[in-house]
Amino acid sequence: MKYKVSYNLVNTFWLLAIQFLLLLLLYTLLRLGFFVYNQALFPNVGLTDLLRMLWGGVKFDVVALLYLNVLYILMQGIPFSFKYARFYQKVAQWLFIITNSLGVMLNVIDYAYYPFTLKRTTGTVFEQFANEENLGRLAFDFVWGYWGLVLLFIALVFVVRAVARVIVIYRPQKLSLPFYIAHTGLFLLIAFLFIGGVRGGWAHSTRPITLSNAGDYVQNPEEMNVVLNTPFSILKTLKAVQLEEVHYYTDAELETLYPVIHQPEGTEEFKKMNVVVLILESFAKEHIGALNKDIQGGSYTGYTPFLDSLIGESYTFSRSFANGRKSIDALPSVITGIPSVGEPYVLSIYSGNKTTSMAKLLGDEGYETAFFHGAPNGSMGFSAYMQLAGIQHYFGKDEYNNDKDFDGMWGIWDEPFMQFMANELNQFHQPFFAGFFSLSSHHPFKVPPQYQGKFPKGPLPVQEPIGYTDYALRQFFQTAAQMPWFNNTLFVICADHATVSHLPEYKTSANSVAIPIIFYRPNDKNLRGISDKLVQQIDIMPTVLSYLGYNKPYFSFGFDALSSDRDNFLVNNISGTYCFFQDDYFMTHDGEKPLSLFNLREDRLEQYDLLKASPETVERLDRSLRAFIQQYNNRMIHNNLVAP
Repeated sequence: MKYKVSYNLVNTFWLLAIQFLLLLLLYTLLRLGFFVYNQALFPNVGLTDLLRMLWGGVKFDVVALLYLNVLYILMQGIPFSFKYARFYQKVAQWLFIITNSLGVMLNVIDYAYYPFTLKRTTGTVFEQFANEENLGRLAFDFVWGYWGLVLLFIALVFVVRAVARVIVIYRPQKLSLPFYIAHTGLFLLIAFLFIGGVRGGWAHSTRPITLSNAGDYVQNPEEMNVVLNTPFSILKTLKAVQLEEVHYYTDAELETLYPVIHQPEGTEEFKKMNVVVLILESFAKEHIGALNKDIQGGSYTGYTPFLDSLIGESYTFSRSFANGRKSIDALPSVITGIPSVGEPYVLSIYSGNKTTSMAKLLGDEGYETAFFHGAPNGSMGFSAYMQLAGIQHYFGKDEYNNDKDFDGMWGIWDEPFMQFMANELNQFHQPFFAGFFSLSSHHPFKVPPQYQGKFPKGPLPVQEPIGYTDYALRQFFQTAAQMPWFNNTLFVICADHATVSHLPEYKTSANSVAIPIIFYRPNDKNLRGISDKLVQQIDIMPTVLSYLGYNKPYFSFGFDALSSDRDNFLVNNISGTYCFFQDDYFMTHDGEKPLSLFNLREDRLEQYDLLKASPETVERLDRSLRAFIQQYNNRMIHNNLVAP
């Protein structure tokens, strides 16, 4: 084949250098677009802060681009003459376009997905959606609902295509000894730069760059997501998170600071009443009028009139929070008392550990146990988790067996499925334990056709379907109240996680995980009122067992919300950063050192960082958090999650 020739001896390396710089510029623009698209979620970021984040992000872009283009770099860098063949260069161009278009696509998708998770997409997304039967429908819905982003992506593909062709490569005029020496030397240089680039440096002491390194360029942990890019976040989390064993305290000190083997001291008889746990999709505390009477001068009504009325007859909390940001985080927290740290517990390498669940403990006492979720069986891995949690019966879309009530996306509409659940429970022998996970208050935020216009839409798309699910709850309780098991049942109602916020009071790190946690027992006037005690999802299991008078030792990372002891704490871990609540304080921590401290009672909007002003408080909260880390890490590693 006849080659066109060039007088440039190292033109493939000039091509690599120019393309890499242009890709870095493109990723910086993508980062800026991510910030602008989600600017309402970063209210405290000024111009100086943003410039620092854009500069810091280059380090993470380098890593992502090197990984994405490793094969392309190899193709253009090898010191052999056949790389100048026209077909070879055409294949290299298409490889460049495909891999870099994929990177662009992942970044653009997170423009829309980030508000729902408050974190860049990670490698767990593949396992999370592995069992979905309607991925095609979900993809179509995304394209339809976010057509503007789709057009942006198409335009950016043409930009990538232009970068791929920025220089036309021809065969050098002479392939003499200088050619091979130059190409071999430059190839070795690229290998050296590649190693340093993906590690974040060349020093022996340099640890490979991770998500937490983004904290060097931000003031608040949530801002790390501006610094990061999505391909980096996915690539760095494809391998399972491995916890490190720590020994901050002796065993005796640890059991004093934070015991996780609960030893019930009550002498009352175990009350074998039914337990029904209702987990509501995206029911952030922000949407509940009864829990926000101090908002907008007392005029805020929310979107859940039924829950508001039920709260008046229940025991609930003004400070209650989720232990994660995803649905897949919620089930282990609520049912098993185990929060997620670093990645969803059920997707971690520790998910096979022997655990104790509320359902398993009650099942051992003769309870019939079941879980209800209207999605196709296997969705989100819920049915598999229920097996691990000791649930005897699973009821999903398959068991409902009536597609006329299918919402066309996720599963059966909440109202008919909750009626199905009420009737199924009526067939159970008492006592029973039942869990339920709603699904209608989820993207694409629709309500059944017959209810169009019935519920307030609000400023957020999620609020209309939240009104629908609240109505479904009302219908469920009306049906359940006619059942013989109703008065002998403890109901627990909570959200799986919070979601995108509208009210400024909830656009903070602390309140981004604020959810309702409600305990209701018909005709129990002692179980009434609103407490300001700190409560989290992992507290539900010990609280239920305490209310029932369960009198055997058991394991849980949570606390009894009914206890008069107020020395408890709350913890969650988002994007590798610990969010820790104790007393009136909220602290963020990277696992090694505190990052920020706020007094939430005095500073609800988190405007005044007390990290340097309150060293004694920082030390006290740090001590408690380290106790949690030691218990969590060491027990996970050694599979020690049950009472001896």
